[in-house]
Amino acid sequence: MILLLSIHQDWQEKARKEVFSVFGRDKTPDADGITRLKLMGMIMNETLRLYSPVYSGFMRDVDKDIRLGKFDLPASVQFHIPIMAIHHDPDIWGEDVNLFKPERFSEGIAKATNNNPTAFMPFGMGPHICAGFNFATNEAKITIAMILQRFTFSLSPGYVHSPFPFLAVRPEKGVQVIINAL
Repeated sequence: MILLLSIHQDWQEKARKEVFSVFGRDKTPDADGITRLKLMGMIMNETLRLYSPVYSGFMRDVDKDIRLGKFDLPASVQFHIPIMAIHHDPDIWGEDVNLFKPERFSEGIAKATNNNPTAFMPFGMGPHICAGFNFATNEAKITIAMILQRFTFSLSPGYVHSPFPFLAVRPEKGVQVIINAL
């Protein structure tokens, strides 16, 4: 989120205004307030769509013969669900699929995915969803809210964009930002 908010200063300012409206400049973010950060949720979802923590996807075993869309899958076969490919599919997300547009989540995940909410799965789906999903998203919202209360940040001119898949997608050379106190 820091990377994308550093690049998209307009969204950084919108998020800061939302944080100030919920927590002011001094109140420590809490669980109740975090649930009211709608713009922050949109930014989080768009960040997770563009840079899903699970890079390669998921493998699933087929227990019995099933039909998946136009494909017949026999029992005992394994298939791969490529998260990054799904999160960057223009048939689902539109021709602007590679752009940072948090507003695509303004009416929820179903509308953002062209009425296919299972197409958004940064932490998995159903019974296989990551147990830390809620903890991770709440922790990120609290951290970003606290940073926005105190600082502005922009991308360093020396930053080199190089997402690197290693268990999760991470910046290979880090994210260099310039931080200024408010």
